[in-house]
Amino acid sequence: MAVKFRDYYEILGVSRSAKEDEIKKVYRKLARKYHPDLNPNNKQSEEKFKEIQEAYEVLGDAEKRKKYDQLGANWKNGAEFTPPPNWGGFQGTVNMEDLFGRAGEQRSNAFSDFFEMLFGGMGGASGMGGFGGGTTGTGTRTRPGTRASRSEADTELTLPLEEMHRGTLRKLAVRLGNAEKTIDIRIAPGAREDNRIRIPGGSPNGGDLYVRLHQQPHSLFTVNGDDTEVEVQITPWEAALGASVQVPTLDGKANIRIPPGVASGQRVRLKEQGLNKRGGGRGDHYARLKIVVPKELTDAERRLFQELSKVSHFRPRNGSAG
Repeated sequence: MAVKFRDYYEILGVSRSAKEDEIKKVYRKLARKYHPDLNPNNKQSEEKFKEIQEAYEVLGDAEKRKKYDQLGANWKNGAEFTPPPNWGGFQGTVNMEDLFGRAGEQRSNAFSDFFEMLFGGMGGASGMGGFGGGTTGTGTRTRPGTRASRSEADTELTLPLEEMHRGTLRKLAVRLGNAEKTIDIRIAPGAREDNRIRIPGGSPNGGDLYVRLHQQPHSLFTVNGDDTEVEVQITPWEAALGASVQVPTLDGKANIRIPPGVASGQRVRLKEQGLNKRGGGRGDHYARLKIVVPKELTDAERRLFQELSKVSHFRPRNGSAG
């Protein structure tokens, strides 16, 4: 069956030879630009954000990108794609959590059909936000045990930062050969990248299932241990005079006070508003300040800046920066 779709490289605006770091950098920039929190009640931005998320979930993963690239270079906007012989019979380890993200997120039929065709049509969708989570398919890799019927298996699960922070319950459909079973996986608050969860008897053959957790890249926050950080853009006059501004946190918006005379790169700490810790307590949340200037000036703004340049004694290049 022919499926219309848009090229993921086209969506992110990168070349097919783009390096992993370049793809991640472009994704973060676009995701921040179109993030629903920054574009409330904007349906167009919401749909664009979903496209960006879906594109990155494939191109940001080396294995999935390799499988995607195997279809050739003739993927153009609106083009028809007919899968090659035996394409639907692809066998391998596929993490559908990585592909589909968080529970409840809606996708266009074209993208959904293409995902099912490209990665074998396994499992359902998971989506953005909430603790829900639909049944999702994932491959398993066996590790030999004393008996084949009791072999262990391992798989991977990618979660949004918010769910690793607060905890969640996911249903996971696992397969080994022709066997399939659905299990509940409870992720405790404070989960971290590469944490490993053991599910006794969780593999299709009755052995233990080991689930390794991965954190989905976040469009706003970066993580450093127990701490989170967000970039906050401020104006030159806010930097010079000081200001009170709102910043996003894991718990919503928070107000911070910017002291007068700050410089780009300085951080403001919000104590214990970072990630939950397994043993109790929380890390800190940091707002990293970035001073931005208007790219276009009105006549009035230009006159004010010109006047400021005449009366100011501020000379950062000759030592008079105080």
